[in-house]
Amino acid sequence: MKKIILTSLCVAGVLTVSGCATVADMAGADTATLNAQATQSYNQMVTDARSKNQLDTSSSTYKRINTVFQKLRPYADQMNQTGQAFQWQLAVMKSDQVNAFVAPGGKVVFYTGIVNKLNLTDAEIAAVMGHEMVHALEEHAKSKLGAQALTDLALNIGLSAAGNNVGQLGTAAAQLGSQIGVGLPYSRSLESRADQGGLMLMARAGYNPQAAITLWEKMNKLEGAGGSSFLSTHPSNSQRIEAMRKNLPAAQQLYNQRK
Repeated sequence: MKKIILTSLCVAGVLTVSGCATVADMAGADTATLNAQATQSYNQMVTDARSKNQLDTSSSTYKRINTVFQKLRPYADQMNQTGQAFQWQLAVMKSDQVNAFVAPGGKVVFYTGIVNKLNLTDAEIAAVMGHEMVHALEEHAKSKLGAQALTDLALNIGLSAAGNNVGQLGTAAAQLGSQIGVGLPYSRSLESRADQGGLMLMARAGYNPQAAITLWEKMNKLEGAGGSSFLSTHPSNSQRIEAMRKNLPAAQQLYNQRK
Protein backbone atom coordinates (compact mmCIF):
# COMPACT_ATOMS: atom_id res chain seq x y z
CA MET A 1 0.00 0.00 0.00
CA LYS A 2 2.87 2.35 0.77
CA LYS A 3 4.17 1.98 -2.77
CA ILE A 4 0.83 2.84 -4.37
CA ILE A 5 0.20 5.89 -2.19
CA LEU A 6 3.65 7.45 -2.58
CA THR A 7 3.89 6.79 -6.31
CA SER A 8 0.48 8.39 -6.76
CA LEU A 9 1.73 11.47 -4.93
CA CYS A 10 4.65 11.67 -7.37
CA VAL A 11 2.31 11.50 -10.35
CA ALA A 12 0.02 14.12 -8.87
CA GLY A 13 2.97 16.41 -8.24
CA VAL A 14 4.10 16.28 -11.85
CA LEU A 15 0.79 17.41 -13.30
CA THR A 16 1.63 21.08 -12.73
CA VAL A 17 4.72 23.07 -13.62
CA SER A 18 4.72 24.77 -10.21
CA GLY A 19 4.63 21.43 -8.42
CA CYS A 20 7.92 20.26 -9.90
CA ALA A 21 9.44 23.72 -9.65
CA THR A 22 8.76 23.58 -5.91
CA VAL A 23 10.50 20.22 -5.66
CA ALA A 24 13.51 21.69 -7.48
CA ASP A 25 13.58 24.66 -5.07
CA MET A 26 13.59 22.24 -2.14
CA ALA A 27 16.56 20.47 -3.74
CA GLY A 28 18.48 23.75 -3.90
CA ALA A 29 17.80 24.50 -7.57
CA ASP A 30 16.16 27.89 -7.01
CA THR A 31 15.75 30.39 -9.85
CA ALA A 32 18.69 32.64 -8.96
CA THR A 33 21.05 29.68 -8.51
CA LEU A 34 20.00 28.01 -11.77
CA ASN A 35 20.34 31.27 -13.70
CA ALA A 36 23.81 31.89 -12.29
CA GLN A 37 24.95 28.36 -13.09
CA ALA A 38 23.53 28.62 -16.60
CA THR A 39 25.35 31.91 -17.16
CA GLN A 40 28.65 30.36 -16.13
CA SER A 41 28.14 27.36 -18.41
CA TYR A 42 26.99 29.58 -21.26
CA ASN A 43 30.06 31.80 -20.96
CA GLN A 44 32.32 28.75 -20.99
CA MET A 45 30.56 27.43 -24.08
CA VAL A 46 30.93 30.75 -25.89
CA THR A 47 34.61 31.02 -24.98
CA ASP A 48 35.26 27.51 -26.23
CA ALA A 49 33.28 28.05 -29.45
CA ARG A 50 35.12 31.29 -30.16
CA SER A 51 38.51 29.64 -29.67
CA LYS A 52 37.52 26.97 -32.20
CA ASN A 53 36.05 29.47 -34.68
CA GLN A 54 32.62 27.94 -34.20
CA LEU A 55 30.90 31.11 -33.01
CA ASP A 56 29.05 33.05 -35.70
CA THR A 57 28.91 36.78 -35.05
CA SER A 58 28.81 38.30 -38.52
CA SER A 59 27.17 36.14 -41.21
CA SER A 60 23.85 37.03 -42.82
CA THR A 61 22.32 34.07 -40.97
CA TYR A 62 23.57 35.42 -37.64
CA LYS A 63 22.20 38.88 -38.42
CA ARG A 64 18.75 37.48 -39.23
CA ILE A 65 18.63 35.40 -36.06
CA ASN A 66 19.85 38.30 -33.94
CA THR A 67 17.29 40.70 -35.43
CA VAL A 68 14.48 38.32 -34.47
CA PHE A 69 16.02 37.84 -31.03
CA GLN A 70 16.16 41.60 -30.41
CA LYS A 71 12.53 42.05 -31.52
CA LEU A 72 11.25 39.32 -29.20
CA ARG A 73 13.30 40.34 -26.14
CA PRO A 74 11.12 43.20 -24.81
CA TYR A 75 7.96 41.12 -25.12
CA ALA A 76 9.65 38.20 -23.42
CA ASP A 77 10.62 40.53 -20.56
CA GLN A 78 6.97 41.54 -20.24
CA MET A 79 6.06 37.87 -19.80
CA ASN A 80 8.71 37.24 -17.14
CA GLN A 81 7.07 36.22 -13.87
CA THR A 82 10.03 34.37 -12.37
CA GLY A 83 10.95 37.14 -9.94
CA GLN A 84 14.40 37.41 -11.53
CA ALA A 85 15.31 39.77 -14.36
CA PHE A 86 16.74 37.86 -17.32
CA GLN A 87 20.04 38.82 -18.91
CA TRP A 88 19.12 37.62 -22.38
CA GLN A 89 22.03 36.49 -24.55
CA LEU A 90 22.25 34.82 -27.94
CA ALA A 91 24.95 32.54 -29.30
CA VAL A 92 24.83 31.38 -32.92
CA MET A 93 26.94 28.32 -33.63
CA LYS A 94 28.44 27.49 -37.02
CA SER A 95 27.06 24.01 -37.51
CA ASP A 96 24.94 22.02 -39.94
CA GLN A 97 23.08 20.60 -36.97
CA VAL A 98 19.36 21.42 -37.02
CA ASN A 99 18.94 22.50 -33.44
CA ALA A 100 18.29 25.32 -30.98
CA PHE A 101 17.98 25.40 -27.21
CA VAL A 102 17.78 27.72 -24.22
CA ALA A 103 19.39 27.70 -20.78
CA PRO A 104 17.89 29.22 -17.61
CA GLY A 105 17.96 32.99 -17.37
CA GLY A 106 17.59 33.57 -21.10
CA LYS A 107 20.68 32.07 -22.72
CA VAL A 108 19.53 31.20 -26.26
CA VAL A 109 21.65 29.06 -28.58
CA PHE A 110 20.92 28.64 -32.31
CA TYR A 111 22.74 26.47 -34.81
CA THR A 112 23.03 27.93 -38.30
CA GLY A 113 21.85 24.60 -39.71
CA ILE A 114 18.31 25.05 -38.44
CA VAL A 115 17.97 28.23 -40.50
CA ASN A 116 19.96 27.24 -43.57
CA LYS A 117 18.87 23.63 -43.99
CA LEU A 118 15.18 24.45 -43.49
CA ASN A 119 15.40 27.74 -45.40
CA LEU A 120 13.53 29.46 -42.59
CA THR A 121 11.78 32.79 -43.05
CA ASP A 122 12.22 35.42 -40.34
CA ALA A 123 8.78 34.53 -38.98
CA GLU A 124 9.73 30.85 -38.81
CA ILE A 125 12.92 31.81 -36.95
CA ALA A 126 10.63 33.70 -34.55
CA ALA A 127 8.57 30.55 -34.06
CA VAL A 128 11.67 28.63 -32.96
CA MET A 129 12.93 31.58 -30.90
CA GLY A 130 9.58 32.10 -29.18
CA HIS A 131 9.36 28.41 -28.32
CA GLU A 132 12.81 28.47 -26.70
CA MET A 133 12.20 31.74 -24.84
CA VAL A 134 9.01 30.36 -23.29
CA HIS A 135 10.95 27.34 -22.03
CA ALA A 136 13.13 29.81 -20.10
CA LEU A 137 10.30 32.09 -19.01
CA GLU A 138 8.28 29.20 -17.59
CA GLU A 139 11.42 27.76 -15.97
CA HIS A 140 10.99 24.40 -17.62
CA ALA A 141 14.58 23.48 -16.75
CA LYS A 142 13.65 23.82 -13.08
CA SER A 143 10.48 21.85 -13.65
CA LYS A 144 12.43 19.06 -15.36
CA LEU A 145 14.81 18.91 -12.41
CA GLY A 146 11.82 18.56 -10.10
CA ALA A 147 10.26 15.93 -12.35
CA GLN A 148 13.52 13.98 -12.39
CA ALA A 149 13.65 14.07 -8.59
CA LEU A 150 10.11 12.70 -8.50
CA THR A 151 10.96 10.06 -11.09
CA ASP A 152 13.94 8.91 -9.03
CA LEU A 153 11.80 8.86 -5.90
CA ALA A 154 9.06 6.85 -7.59
CA LEU A 155 11.59 4.36 -8.91
CA ASN A 156 13.33 3.95 -5.56
CA ILE A 157 10.02 3.49 -3.77
CA GLY A 158 8.93 0.87 -6.28
CA LEU A 159 12.14 -1.13 -6.01
CA SER A 160 12.27 -0.85 -2.23
CA ALA A 161 8.68 -1.98 -1.76
CA ALA A 162 9.22 -4.96 -4.08
CA GLY A 163 12.17 -6.21 -2.07
CA ASN A 164 15.51 -7.68 -3.08
CA ASN A 165 13.97 -10.59 -4.99
CA VAL A 166 12.11 -8.40 -7.48
CA GLY A 167 13.84 -10.05 -10.46
CA GLN A 168 14.54 -8.60 -13.89
CA LEU A 169 10.90 -8.25 -14.95
CA GLY A 170 9.95 -6.50 -11.72
CA THR A 171 12.76 -3.96 -12.10
CA ALA A 172 11.78 -3.24 -15.69
CA ALA A 173 8.15 -2.79 -14.68
CA ALA A 174 9.08 -0.35 -11.92
CA GLN A 175 11.25 1.67 -14.32
CA LEU A 176 8.53 1.74 -16.97
CA GLY A 177 5.93 2.82 -14.44
CA SER A 178 8.06 5.68 -13.22
CA GLN A 179 8.71 6.85 -16.78
CA ILE A 180 5.06 6.74 -17.82
CA GLY A 181 3.83 8.29 -14.59
CA VAL A 182 6.36 11.05 -14.26
CA GLY A 183 8.85 11.41 -17.09
CA LEU A 184 7.52 11.20 -20.63
CA PRO A 185 4.07 12.84 -20.29
CA TYR A 186 5.59 15.73 -18.38
CA SER A 187 8.23 16.34 -21.01
CA ARG A 188 5.58 16.44 -23.72
CA SER A 189 3.53 18.80 -21.59
CA LEU A 190 6.45 21.22 -21.32
CA GLU A 191 6.98 21.13 -25.07
CA SER A 192 3.31 21.82 -25.73
CA ARG A 193 3.34 24.75 -23.32
CA ALA A 194 6.38 26.17 -25.10
CA ASP A 195 4.63 25.77 -28.45
CA GLN A 196 1.53 27.65 -27.37
CA GLY A 197 3.39 30.34 -25.44
CA GLY A 198 5.75 30.80 -28.36
CA LEU A 199 2.80 31.43 -30.67
CA MET A 200 1.64 34.30 -28.47
CA LEU A 201 5.13 35.72 -28.05
CA MET A 202 5.92 35.83 -31.76
CA ALA A 203 2.51 37.38 -32.49
CA ARG A 204 3.09 40.13 -29.91
CA ALA A 205 6.43 40.90 -31.54
CA GLY A 206 4.77 41.30 -34.95
CA TYR A 207 5.50 37.93 -36.57
CA ASN A 208 2.65 36.09 -38.23
CA PRO A 209 1.95 33.01 -36.06
CA GLN A 210 0.95 31.07 -39.17
CA ALA A 211 4.70 30.61 -39.62
CA ALA A 212 4.75 28.20 -36.70
CA ILE A 213 2.68 25.81 -38.80
CA THR A 214 4.91 26.10 -41.85
CA LEU A 215 7.97 25.61 -39.61
CA TRP A 216 6.74 22.24 -38.42
CA GLU A 217 5.63 21.27 -41.89
CA LYS A 218 9.26 21.79 -42.91
CA MET A 219 10.32 19.74 -39.89
CA ASN A 220 8.03 16.96 -41.11
CA LYS A 221 9.83 16.87 -44.44
CA LEU A 222 13.22 16.87 -42.73
CA GLU A 223 12.14 14.07 -40.42
CA GLY A 224 11.30 11.97 -43.45
CA ALA A 225 14.85 12.56 -44.66
CA GLY A 226 16.42 11.42 -41.41
CA GLY A 227 15.15 13.84 -38.78
CA SER A 228 17.12 16.14 -36.47
CA SER A 229 18.21 16.37 -32.84
CA PHE A 230 15.71 19.18 -32.36
CA LEU A 231 12.91 16.62 -32.81
CA SER A 232 14.21 13.97 -30.44
CA THR A 233 12.37 15.03 -27.28
CA HIS A 234 9.37 16.72 -28.86
CA PRO A 235 5.84 15.50 -29.50
CA SER A 236 5.17 14.23 -33.02
CA ASN A 237 4.94 17.00 -35.59
CA SER A 238 1.35 16.11 -36.50
CA GLN A 239 0.30 16.33 -32.85
CA ARG A 240 1.92 19.68 -32.28
CA ILE A 241 0.59 21.15 -35.54
CA GLU A 242 -2.93 20.11 -34.58
CA ALA A 243 -2.56 21.67 -31.12
CA MET A 244 -1.13 24.90 -32.54
CA ARG A 245 -3.97 25.20 -35.05
CA LYS A 246 -6.39 25.22 -32.12
CA ASN A 247 -4.52 28.12 -30.51
CA LEU A 248 -3.86 29.96 -33.75
CA PRO A 249 -7.00 32.19 -33.71
CA ALA A 250 -6.00 33.81 -30.40
CA ALA A 251 -2.44 34.37 -31.60
CA GLN A 252 -3.66 35.66 -34.95
CA GLN A 253 -5.84 38.20 -33.17
CA LEU A 254 -2.78 39.53 -31.28
CA TYR A 255 -0.85 39.73 -34.54
CA ASN A 256 -3.67 41.51 -36.36
CA GLN A 257 -3.90 44.12 -33.62
CA ARG A 258 -0.34 45.20 -34.43
CA LYS A 259 -1.08 45.93 -38.07
